[in-house]
Amino acid sequence: MELKDSEEAPIIDLGSWLEQPAGSYVRAWEQAQFDRLTVDIFGFHALQIGLPQIHALAASRMPHQWQTDSIMPAPNVLSRNQVVLVHDFKELPFEAQSIDLVVLPHVLEFAEEPHQILREVDRILIPEGRLIISGLNRASLWGARQMIGRSFLPKEGEFISAHRLKDWLKLLSMEVSQTSFGCYAMPVNNEQWLNSSGMVEKLGRRWWPYFGAVYMFEAVKRVRGMHLVGPALQRKKIRQVNAVPAANKLKEHEQS
Repeated sequence: MELKDSEEAPIIDLGSWLEQPAGSYVRAWEQAQFDRLTVDIFGFHALQIGLPQIHALAASRMPHQWQTDSIMPAPNVLSRNQVVLVHDFKELPFEAQSIDLVVLPHVLEFAEEPHQILREVDRILIPEGRLIISGLNRASLWGARQMIGRSFLPKEGEFISAHRLKDWLKLLSMEVSQTSFGCYAMPVNNEQWLNSSGMVEKLGRRWWPYFGAVYMFEAVKRVRGMHLVGPALQRKKIRQVNAVPAANKLKEHEQS
């Protein structure tokens, strides 16, 4: 079978890349992982930061879900989350220790100050709160293709190695509880080839598990000296952040 990329033009935007065959392949794997991880994380408030093209909280059972982004998502990527528009992810409009779950889909690798975003996430997470991060793996065939100069992945990001990210989380007393790697197919933008890569996926998970194109971490915020016994005494009420359901927000945006 001849492998040909359907498009070799430089990729500017991660959202646009996710609409291409390779991006859709990655997004499908990530959606399955987000669903698997979030469905059994319990609490009251869940927050997804950035990248509304992936509905990372779709399977979450938490009653209050928030989508934080710098622009209003397009109608085709709106979820049931309330949308909070912010100028900078380094300053989130939530009180300290008020969020049970934060999800960062490909946020850190495209941020100017990823450390500060992690510190802000640490601030708003409750003790024992969960953080889920997805990123593109530099140590993969996909990363290797990008490094030799053939534009394939979004170009503007600085891809963070899994080992480096674990070190950052450790400095914040975040304990990594689960690590997953996926997407072992060849780095091509051919939909037919990617859809028939089931055998490659099985081989990759068995023989070279750390070289998948994408990784996902789940981490727990640990607080030294704190022991949780029984139910929490009282949950802090989240501060109002002037958010409305996404559909209403979109309507207001169009009228303006």
